[in-house]
Amino acid sequence: MIEKLFENTLWSSRFIIILAVVFGLIGAVILFIVASFDVYETAKFVINTYLTHAHPENFHEDVVGGIIGAVDLYLIGVVMLLFSFGLYELFISDIDPAKDENGQENQLLAIHSLDQLKDKISKVIVMVLVVGFFQKVGHTTYTGALDLLYLALSITAVAVGLYFLSKVGKSH
Repeated sequence: MIEKLFENTLWSSRFIIILAVVFGLIGAVILFIVASFDVYETAKFVINTYLTHAHPENFHEDVVGGIIGAVDLYLIGVVMLLFSFGLYELFISDIDPAKDENGQENQLLAIHSLDQLKDKISKVIVMVLVVGFFQKVGHTTYTGALDLLYLALSITAVAVGLYFLSKVGKSH
């Protein structure tokens, strides 16, 4: 009887995951809101710049940086959503509204193991890093041929990395 009580308590303890799910969703919503305000502020900056005919020296870099920064936040929000959905499906229950009328599961959010969750999250995190890389590249000043060579090599390394990342999990 003690063993059964302990096992039931142990099995029910999985519901503590609800905290990570709820706060992961809250974090995702916050990131989406902040990113949306960043896009709004960038749009306001562009409109004001064109209405006043005053073009700051780094106008294009500032606009691209603002948009890329927002994309970065959106991607991190997606990581939080994947994390929340995945934990919920793995530890609590399948998400019934994610299925269509035929009972087929939406493959975008279908997570059946910790490895699948890790793979989906790691791919989005790599995209966050790529976006961050391009944001930094946009604000860098290049003074010579060696700097441009390093830029070309780093872009090539990113492209090769993304190519191999796209091959992960696919059968040939």
